[in-house]
Amino acid sequence: MKKDRTKLALLVSDSLKAQAGAAALSEAHEWVTPEDADVLVVVGGDGFLLHVLHEMLERNLFKPCYGVNLGTVGFLMNRNSRRTIAERVARAREVEVVPLEMDAVTRDGRHHRFYAINEVSLLRETRQTAKLEVAVNGKVQMEELAGDGILVATPAGSTAYNLSANGPILPLGSRMLALTPISPFRPRRWRGAILPDSARVSFRVREPDKRPVAAVADQKEVRDVAEVHITTARDHRLTLLFDPGKTLEERIFAEQFQV
Repeated sequence: MKKDRTKLALLVSDSLKAQAGAAALSEAHEWVTPEDADVLVVVGGDGFLLHVLHEMLERNLFKPCYGVNLGTVGFLMNRNSRRTIAERVARAREVEVVPLEMDAVTRDGRHHRFYAINEVSLLRETRQTAKLEVAVNGKVQMEELAGDGILVATPAGSTAYNLSANGPILPLGSRMLALTPISPFRPRRWRGAILPDSARVSFRVREPDKRPVAAVADQKEVRDVAEVHITTARDHRLTLLFDPGKTLEERIFAEQFQV
């Protein structure tokens, strides 16, 4: 049975482009509050949509999101159409996105937990090369990785920072994670790994006094970390809506053939 999508809430980015473009949209439908909505219509760019998704994760309020691109890239968004917004939302296909949960332990022993829809990255804080121990499911796989850092990307995020770091593009339904080094110095020839999303990935910072490292879950940064543990947050699944023939899965697939 198809879920009801008649009650829509409108969320608009602060950018001038999004505000101007949403003026006509705001008069094209009878909007409700996000709490009462079946679907959130998010107007702006990928950054604003990620912001909305993170707010839902923090509030434990999960609503399908239909993005309207009035931003810069708009990889996670839908393009303009002559159809009414109600028609577009009713026809849209659902795509499930499962975020990562990061538990970053700072050198003073405090735990910082954040979610990441795209990736969790560990980055050197100073000019000194980061040195990291890499473990999967409690077993050390690499005693020392030296470089600018490392990241763990979801399939949804595999075309973002992960791709820029020469990581693999993961099909959306693959249930895999990309483990990708960032400018590795030693070992030079290691290009990363593809892991099942059931894996628990852990990093321990070596020589943290001399080589401080920050952990970043999408936009949330924790500095001076000692350890970072990453798991898939299966109980916090998110839903994105896309116009037929233009789903995130199809876009990720097409990205593999871009030259």
